[in-house]
Formats: sequence, structure tokens, C-alpha cells
Amino acid sequence: MIQAVLVDDERLALVKLEFMLKEMKAIHIVVASYTDPVQAIQEAPSLEPDVIFIDIEMPEVSGLQAAAILQEVCPNANIVFVTAYNQYAVEAFELNAIDYILKPVRHDRLLKTVQRLEDRLRFAPKSTEVEHELTIRCFQSLRFERGGQPLNNLRWRTSKAQELFAFLLHNRNRFVSKDTLIDLLWPDFSLKKASTHLYTTIYQVRQCLKQSEVDLQISNVSGGEGYTLETGSLLIDAAQWEHNILALESIGEDNCAEHQSLFDLYSGDYFGDYDYLWAEGERQRLRTIWLHHAMGMAQFYIDSSRVPEAVTVYQRVVQLQPYFEQGHLGLMKVYDSIGERSAVEEQYKTLKDLLKSELSIGLPASVEDWYEQWELHNLRVQ
Repeated sequence: MIQAVLVDDERLALVKLEFMLKEMKAIHIVVASYTDPVQAIQEAPSLEPDVIFIDIEMPEVSGLQAAAILQEVCPNANIVFVTAYNQYAVEAFELNAIDYILKPVRHDRLLKTVQRLEDRLRFAPKSTEVEHELTIRCFQSLRFERGGQPLNNLRWRTSKAQELFAFLLHNRNRFVSKDTLIDLLWPDFSLKKASTHLYTTIYQVRQCLKQSEVDLQISNVSGGEGYTLETGSLLIDAAQWEHNILALESIGEDNCAEHQSLFDLYSGDYFGDYDYLWAEGERQRLRTIWLHHAMGMAQFYIDSSRVPEAVTVYQRVVQLQPYFEQGHLGLMKVYDSIGERSAVEEQYKTLKDLLKSELSIGLPASVEDWYEQWELHNLRVQ
């Protein structure tokens, strides 16, 4: 059963929506719904809803403000906006709402929303980790989890210790010579001094792992001339993500929720928080896979008339990869398709200003040409 919370200051609207949802039999209303968004914010976390249906136009707290807070206190809940006004569409999409329904709500339209929600929940990432199993996250930052919970007690003594571990993880189950590590981390030191730093740092890494009860072995190999990090059956998010995304068939109605789940798992570039030059090749490779996948998903959503999902995909693309011009162009096109002219103009200006201020370059011809044609078309229709 899908657990839902309803928020609307109009009691009759709540009653009607609750009745329509109960008719579908897939929805279980956690409470008798709320006319007060503040009360909903206070009580929703303890209810752990799967979905929150919320009106935008409310007198004291707007639905957009309430939804932003609810997303923080109920991070696993999906948001569906229900409103009589369509001028808030862009703002709604920017909050990653899964849908945006206009009043009066039609049964067939609501059914599509519920089916979409069922798909998303059915294929939501589920932890396959048992309580003792360890996962290492490499997307964006280096993090350890056990049974899905972060290991907050793992603290590296120095930034060199963290980078040494990250490099061994990057080259897991392979021999890494002492000379390679010295050239990487202490290139300007004498061999004797660099070797001392290396032995000390290896010891610190081993102690850090041991104190956090992380069962990973850094073995001395080749007569002490190098090291190997043996990971065994350890789960590594980047490797698991790539395997799953390449194993999926092309996106379609039957597997789009699985594609969406894998899209969401990419939380940032490989070791994106760190200036590790040795990671750049892998970083670019995984980024390319993700961008190719993302653009294919966005096009599928557009072709399927699922505009909210397309907007969400493009917004995530430009958020994580702000210099990827095709993401901005895709977002402008989908805004145009729903008649949001001001959003098209704002996105165009955002990209233009970014490229000028950060890279000192102009817009690519593909973007400029499309925007000029768009402006001319809108001048003619005014």
C-alpha cells in the first residue's frame, strides 16, 4: 500500500481527492489529511509517507514553501502538486515534484499519477546489504556505509592518508609499487624522507580502518616493494552503478523506473570533491556514461509526454554538470513546450553568464541559433 498525506486548505477539495484515491485501492491515507500545512510539516515525519499531495495556493504558508520543508523532513516522500493554477509549473518542477495536477482533478489524470508513483516505489533502490556488509561511496566524496548507515567514526588522520587509500581503492586488487605512491604523494621529498612518510601513512590508514572495524586488508607484496588493497566482495557504488546501468535494456515503459533509480544514484562525479588528477580519466568516463544515459531518459520522457520527469532530469544534469550546454538547451526546449517563456529566457541567460564569467567564451552556435529562432517565433505570435 502507498502511504499518502494530503494537504489543502480547502476541506471539500481534500474530501474529493481522498475519495478518488481510496477508490483506486492502492492508496492508504495515513491521516484524514490536513488543511493546515504547518501541522502537516510537524506531523508528517512520524508518518513516513510515500507521497504528499499538496495544494500550492494556501493563505498562510504557500504549498511551494511547505513542500520544500517537507522534502527536508520527509526525504523519502514524493511530492505531487495539486492546484488550480498552472503558472507555478516551473517552480514545482524545480522542487523535483513527480507530478503537477490541475484542479478540478480528473480520475484518469490522477490514475496516471498513481501508476507513475507505483512504478517509482516498486523500483526504488532497495538495500541489498546485510547488517554487517560494507559499502564504499565514491560518487562526489569518499564515504563508508554499513547496512546503509554512514560510518561517522571513520576519520583520516591527514589528507595524504585519505588520498593514499583512495588511490589504492582506485587500483583495488592490483599491485601498486612504493615508487608510484611516492611519486604521487611526495614527489619533492628525498627518497629516504618520502619512504618514511609512506610507511607512516600506510600505518595510519591501517589503524583508521581497524578502529572503525572496516575489514579491509592492505597487504605488503613483492617483498615489501608495494601494496595491494584487497576488497573481496566489498560493494563499491561506482562499479555497481556502471554494471547495472550497462546491463539494462534501452529505456521503455517497462523499465523506465529502473533507469530513473540508477540516474538518481549518480550523486556527483567520481571523487568529485577532491583534486585528484589521477582520477580524472575515470571521472570523465563515468560522467560520459551518465550524461548519455540522462539525455536518453529525458528524450524518452518528452516523447511520452511526461514533462515533469523531463524537466527534473535536465535540471539535475545542469546542476551536476553546469558546463554541459546540451543540458541547458534541452531544458530551454522543454520549458518552451509548456509555454514558460520567462523560464526559457532565464535559462538562456544563466548559461550565457556562466560561460562568459567562468570560461570567457560565448555560447555555442547550436544554442544561439535555437534561441534566435525561438525569439523570432515568439515575436510573431505576440
